[in-house]
Amino acid sequence: MGRIVVTEFVSLDGVMEDPGGAEGNKHGAWTFKFSRGNEGDKFKLDEVLNAEAQLLGRVTYEGFAAAWPKLSGDPFSGKFNSMPKYVISQTLKKADWNNSTILSGNVVDEVKKLKQRLKGDILVSGSARLVQTLLANDLVDQLNLMVYPVVLGSGKRLFGDTGDMKSLKLAESQTVGDGVLMLVYRPA
Repeated sequence: MGRIVVTEFVSLDGVMEDPGGAEGNKHGAWTFKFSRGNEGDKFKLDEVLNAEAQLLGRVTYEGFAAAWPKLSGDPFSGKFNSMPKYVISQTLKKADWNNSTILSGNVVDEVKKLKQRLKGDILVSGSARLVQTLLANDLVDQLNLMVYPVVLGSGKRLFGDTGDMKSLKLAESQTVGDGVLMLVYRPA
């Protein structure tokens, strides 16, 4: 059975929006103001290399599909571009990025089926609304947060209304680079 591993860049005040600057938001590219050091880079590379597939919301998928196919020549982009990608969308009509499949049914049912079909980690990056749905329905097996030492004050927040309290247990923590905190949580 596959595991849903959510991986996010987040500010101290919980903002996850536009960490790389591709969306052109007010605080876009905020993660580039800090070094995550060799340990942080290794963590992100290992996370991708250990994943069997990606699960993405439509907005994140479209952003990734516009950028990642242009990148090559390193293990991260090689794996990112070649692994199977599943995009949750009711509106997307075609998914041209290599190895992409559109899942247009009920989100919870589609993710449960995907977890049954796959055996490894299913990596979820960005995709705020999808992540909030997965958390609300207890479908997240691991939550990897790279918390940057910045308060952005505005922007899309990672955690929305889950309807219920969700208890997690800290599995790993490490401070890397310029005070970037890497936190790995699993359901309690």
